[in-house]
Amino acid sequence: MRRWMRIAAMVAALAAASAASADTIDVNGVKRSYTAQLPAKRPAPLVIVLHGKTQRGADMITRTAWPQVAKREGLAVVFPDGLNHAWADARTKAGPALRGPPPGTDDVAFIARLVQKLVADGTADAKRVFVAGISNGGAMAMTMACARAELFAAGASVIMNLTDEAAVTCHPSRPLPMLIMNGTADPLVPYAGGRGSSYFAADGFWSTEETLEFWRKLNGCDTDDAARSDLPDRNAADQSTVTRVSARCPAGHDVVLYRVNNGGHRMPGFSPDARFPKIAASLLGPQNGDIDGAETIWAFFSQFP
Repeated sequence: MRRWMRIAAMVAALAAASAASADTIDVNGVKRSYTAQLPAKRPAPLVIVLHGKTQRGADMITRTAWPQVAKREGLAVVFPDGLNHAWADARTKAGPALRGPPPGTDDVAFIARLVQKLVADGTADAKRVFVAGISNGGAMAMTMACARAELFAAGASVIMNLTDEAAVTCHPSRPLPMLIMNGTADPLVPYAGGRGSSYFAADGFWSTEETLEFWRKLNGCDTDDAARSDLPDRNAADQSTVTRVSARCPAGHDVVLYRVNNGGHRMPGFSPDARFPKIAASLLGPQNGDIDGAETIWAFFSQFP
């Protein structure tokens, strides 16, 4: 049954990819590319989905449920491409063997320009614009929340923690609801902070607990947990479970953590997030199949404003 569910998910992703269209936008004299899946009814809620390092926007179309969520919910969803398959987030240390975008790349300007374009042409509802990213894209999502909070209704970061560099430059113009989704067995971005066990890992990461406390303080929440709930273990074969952690926050300032117990540097999902799942498992750790990352993030986003 699960095999057929995965095949159905892959077919749906390919169908969604064929419905998406590629385009470019000029940012400071540089032509930047993105792929958009737009609904017939507009203006619509808009989700900016940011890929991880070494990936591109197309990978988020075929390896996550965002296209299916967008089609069902009537969302506009945009998958931008980072230069050199990477994002110029607030960090400067990217790991020993993974280069970042060209010097001087302004990805804050790129993503802000995309949002402004889609609002101006009537595609997006300015009050319901969201940003979500995975890994390097998760760092970029947090960078956007820090630098241009006024553009968004909420943000989400998957398998990423803050660093000193990112935190010291973070001065949001207003509190922004934030969802964090991290694995406790991540070899690249360690849950406990520091440097991961992978050769490709960078050093200097905060722990997830420190990252969570940072966003809680920014949003005026209590720093202690308000509730923890273990979610149903729907896929016993995935070697992991999920715990949802919430805090007492002012209305509309929610900060929520989805802790993937024994989860790796992977996007939780009901279908594989990699072309070669066994290789991904050996390099990045287990992928959780109890929740779907895109579905969970949209359930959070849909509460705001």
